[in-house]
Amino acid sequence: MSADGWLADTRASYDTVAESYADLLREALADAPYERAVLALFAELARTSGGGPVADIGCGPGRITAYLQGLGVDVVGVDLSPAMIDIARRNHPGLRFEVGSMTDLDLADSSVAGILAWFSLIHIPDDEVPAVLAHFHRVLRPHAILLLAFHVGDEHRLKTQGYGGHPMNVYVHRRPPDRVAAWLTDAGFTVEAQMLHRPDESRHGAFLFARRRP
Repeated sequence: MSADGWLADTRASYDTVAESYADLLREALADAPYERAVLALFAELARTSGGGPVADIGCGPGRITAYLQGLGVDVVGVDLSPAMIDIARRNHPGLRFEVGSMTDLDLADSSVAGILAWFSLIHIPDDEVPAVLAHFHRVLRPHAILLLAFHVGDEHRLKTQGYGGHPMNVYVHRRPPDRVAAWLTDAGFTVEAQMLHRPDESRHGAFLFARRRP
């Protein structure tokens, strides 16, 4: 499938489920102590690496963006779905949100002190991931922090029904952490930490912290 094809499908799918997604996940962090701890560590590392703006790429309705702001981070949310951005702006009027794609980030070179991709890389095909990581490297300052959260596995599954039972047409890519770490190394990052997360038997996730090499 062409880039325009899977990007258009992803955008349309999340436009369709946006309201249900926001409602279902609104309080998800309340019962997720490990995720809160990971986000707190990311916020601390972004501040101690020089401070400045942080980008939440694939921010959805802005719940993680708002959480980071509550931790004292100067953060902007970016998402492919205009419907998600509309909800984010409505629910968090004091924060900045922009429609955009991680495949073509509209951010200046070396302009951010951190990037968070919170389970948003999962819809990017394998052959597109290096280009996305190159964009992350380009917009991050030297030694700035990157946090990737993703589903663990080794499969590519087409998701046809999503949040609230609405139709979707997106692939979900599950990946071994070592593969993602290798991609990061090739893209000019130094991987500093890796955490596996198993909230239940059906969900395995990983958090990878990496720094942009100069």
